[in-house]
Amino acid sequence: MRKGGISIVTIGLAAALIVTGCSSSKKKATTTTPAGGGASSSSSGATGKVGVILPDTTSSTRYTLYDAPLLKKAFDAAGIQSDIQNAQGDTAKFTSIAQSMIGEGVKVLLIDSPDAATGAGVEQKAKQAGVQVIDYDRVNLGGSADYYVSFDNEGVGKLQGQTLVSCLQAIKAPKGAGIIEMDGGTDVDNNAVLFAKGYNSVLDPLYANGTYKKLSEAVVKGWKVANAAPAFTQALTAAGGKVNGVVAANDDIANAVITVLLSKGLKNVPVTGQDAGIEGLQHILKGEQCMTVFKDVSKEADAASKLAIALIKGQAPTAAGLTLTDFQDPVGKRTIKALLLTPTAITKANVEDVITAGALTAAQVCKGIESICASAGIK
Repeated sequence: MRKGGISIVTIGLAAALIVTGCSSSKKKATTTTPAGGGASSSSSGATGKVGVILPDTTSSTRYTLYDAPLLKKAFDAAGIQSDIQNAQGDTAKFTSIAQSMIGEGVKVLLIDSPDAATGAGVEQKAKQAGVQVIDYDRVNLGGSADYYVSFDNEGVGKLQGQTLVSCLQAIKAPKGAGIIEMDGGTDVDNNAVLFAKGYNSVLDPLYANGTYKKLSEAVVKGWKVANAAPAFTQALTAAGGKVNGVVAANDDIANAVITVLLSKGLKNVPVTGQDAGIEGLQHILKGEQCMTVFKDVSKEADAASKLAIALIKGQAPTAAGLTLTDFQDPVGKRTIKALLLTPTAITKANVEDVITAGALTAAQVCKGIESICASAGIK
């Protein structure tokens, strides 16, 4: 999902986070999430405009395929006017869009920033104009947004580390088996920092006791897919051309890693991923990727839209059935009210869960690998 990730409209990751709470509003908002994952909200008496700024179309395909249409559907259903734009990875454009939306008089900004500094700058301008801000998917450390809606990103990393260990055990990897870690854009994205923190919390003790050996930890700068293969090739060369397992922060990085591995004749090397995209799921079914992490974008979009609608109506989040927890911003030395959804690990054994959730169809996942899908019982 970053986050790359594609996270997709789906089941479980986010589905794992059950958004609960009690209504305290006289005009109670009711919301439903249709089967198959569309975010929808209906409310009475809500007026105002919400601005949504998404970061790019390169770190993940999720923003165009899922976030934008899901958020628009939810705001339309609630009778809320929305302006949803994508900054196309351009920080100056992101800031310009925000300034325009603030000038248009939006009541709430829902932003997924390309980096924390850009997001914090936008939040400062919004605060001066009296516009409330929700950090969406990525938190802007050092910023001033009061709310944050995302997944448990450290939990994503833990799933990657835990499942990689299971996959290494399944292939009976030798003691001291070498692992290369391919971090996402830790240079621009706090989520990537949390992913790495999560899998290192699992793997560091195993490195320390000699069960495995960390060969290197490389960063795919800016989450740019073009940087992934060169970074992995360099790490692999430094490791003497041998590796037993790879932590790849998302499916796009995993795909680049797998391409390099296969080009060098290296097979049966477990590789992690994230986003449960078509390519990642196909690699899993073909035995080329160990796992991916499934994040239900429909749940994330649903929670964020409910929160934005409540704020526009001047209600507390509990009025929308949302229970928020405290998230500490160590840079800004402040507490943000957060709603963090729970991710789910996907392996060959439960690929069909993504299809059942409505994130993808069997036809999409199985295109070109129909016989492999049939063998796995996916139709």
